[in-house]
Amino acid sequence: MQVVMDQIPVLPPPPPLADIDRSALFLDFDGTLVGIADTPDAILVPGDLGARLGLLSQKLNGRLALISGRAVDDLGRHLGDMSFARAGSHGMARYGRDGILRGDEPLPIPPQVNDALRDFAAREGVMFEAKPHGGALHFRIRPEAMDAVNRFAEELALKFGMSVKVGKQVTEVVHRGADKGEAVRAFMRDAEFFDSTPIFVGDDVTDEDGFTAVADLGGFGVIVGDRRPTAARYQLASVAEVHQWLGL
Repeated sequence: MQVVMDQIPVLPPPPPLADIDRSALFLDFDGTLVGIADTPDAILVPGDLGARLGLLSQKLNGRLALISGRAVDDLGRHLGDMSFARAGSHGMARYGRDGILRGDEPLPIPPQVNDALRDFAAREGVMFEAKPHGGALHFRIRPEAMDAVNRFAEELALKFGMSVKVGKQVTEVVHRGADKGEAVRAFMRDAEFFDSTPIFVGDDVTDEDGFTAVADLGGFGVIVGDRRPTAARYQLASVAEVHQWLGL
């Protein structure tokens, strides 16, 4: 049975940041800070967004981290100088605001996996995106391919001992352990973030790991949009509302 919009539970907006004692922000990128686009490179990013995030990080004494499915280098292409902490590839590659890698260098994706994903994309008319630590199949331009994409990705991941991340019209094969929630937990052990109230803001299914992690650590999640079910406690309706709430 189809659920009509007025049956979707509406969550309250989060309290003002100024009212939260020693807050720490963990922010998704696509669908949270910038709108979703048909292809990864088609996003519209305000030219000064990176600088504004850097200023917000300073205001929070370094307690801000971007956690994205994109590679860190890809984030840098869109944001320029990133003077804040960040984690790319669903948390696999984690950097402090000083730009220094935290933890071990993540392994690249096996070339056989990329080759298989590329061949599948060519056959099925979907888009393949190569990443340093994963490979993604985007089917926004061909949504009817979703079942075939997910089935192929699961079979490929099982064959190579990897995992699958499913997002908004994108499915990605990644190394096991790629988890935004684990990235949050790791950041919270760093000196800047320790003993703070963690807040995760995101819109997609892959952000649920982040929502769960911050709740376990005494904070809360904020979902962007009306996707349900969710572990988030609060809701913002759009990217514009996220910017307003953050004071960007």
